[in-house]
Amino acid sequence: METGPDPVDARLGVRLAELRAEHGWSLGELAERSGVSKSTLSRAERAEISPTASLLNRLCGVYGRTMSQLLSEVEAEPALLVRAADQPVWEDRTSGFVRRSVSPPHSGLRGELVEGRLAPGADIAYDRPPVPGLEQHIWVLEGALDVTAQDTGHHLDAGDCLRLRVWGPTRFRCPGPERVRYALAVVLP
Repeated sequence: METGPDPVDARLGVRLAELRAEHGWSLGELAERSGVSKSTLSRAERAEISPTASLLNRLCGVYGRTMSQLLSEVEAEPALLVRAADQPVWEDRTSGFVRRSVSPPHSGLRGELVEGRLAPGADIAYDRPPVPGLEQHIWVLEGALDVTAQDTGHHLDAGDCLRLRVWGPTRFRCPGPERVRYALAVVLP
């Protein structure tokens, strides 16, 4: 009875192919840069072989990352179900901001989902995004929210959704009189 590739090798193969594609390299170009044959690279990307430490070390050198970084990106599949009790909640009592990580970040996924709540009058300013070009979708569920991004102000009422890429400072303000509750979808570029 034939079994498929090891799940970690399969995820590693997918990640290696993604890294090559991100750099815009053909198998031939990667072979030249790494000193690894095209056939070996192809077989590793298709999870037909389990890459050796030496092979991974060569590829990590070409991609400018440690082996730990590469392996952490493929260690385990993210949980399919995140129970409400397992969703981390953080509160900034000074600003009146409560953040629930509904779908927490995972190295195997590019997006995350956050529920934000701001008390009336709460005002939070961020001087820069954690990652330039970060994609955000802000959907107001209850109340009203004022968002400023790229020096442009936006007023959102319940049901409204603001979609943007964040390159510079942003500001979230609850004009009141009630609190605002919103969903924030974050997607890495």
